[in-house]
Amino acid sequence: MDARRRALLVAGSAWLLPARAEITAESLWTTLRRGGSVILVRHASTTSGLGDPAGYTLEDCATQRNLSDSGRAEAKRIGERIRAERVPIARVYTSPWCRCRETAQLAFGKAEDWSPLGSTFDTPHLEGAATETVKKRILGYSIAKPKGNVVMVTHNVNIAALTKLSVATGALVVVRPDGCCGLRVVGTLRVE
Repeated sequence: MDARRRALLVAGSAWLLPARAEITAESLWTTLRRGGSVILVRHASTTSGLGDPAGYTLEDCATQRNLSDSGRAEAKRIGERIRAERVPIARVYTSPWCRCRETAQLAFGKAEDWSPLGSTFDTPHLEGAATETVKKRILGYSIAKPKGNVVMVTHNVNIAALTKLSVATGALVVVRPDGCCGLRVVGTLRVE
């Protein structure tokens, strides 16, 4: 199955996922204030389209699908809300795609490129290795115990591979190690 078809199936079948006992938004903000979680952020809203134009390159933002004006405003709102809620941020990693970098910069004012967060939309054969690399880093935080939360700005296809959730642009998925060898979704947030 090609990458575009797979992504459409993931997005279109999200309603088939079993219902999750979501914690309230206020409880989730309280959890984030304590630190020690990883916040997976899907990049903010983009210009219309699915995937990137043919022939795009990571070195040239003009060849990629980028944030729209509303996406830039959305990214700024995410950062404003994180600061208003007094959520400590230890590190911010981002996919090397321009829409993720810009989301991270507008929301958090900093970001470090990390290639395992890059989109596997066009390269599904790399999804398994990238997902395992990200999962290992997240599991390592249970040992390292960072003082704040770690943010990872990425793409829906990557978040779906890690959590089995398909989320909207600008959504935050809070995860923690499950105590064994996987991840536990603590909850999701949408900043309006």
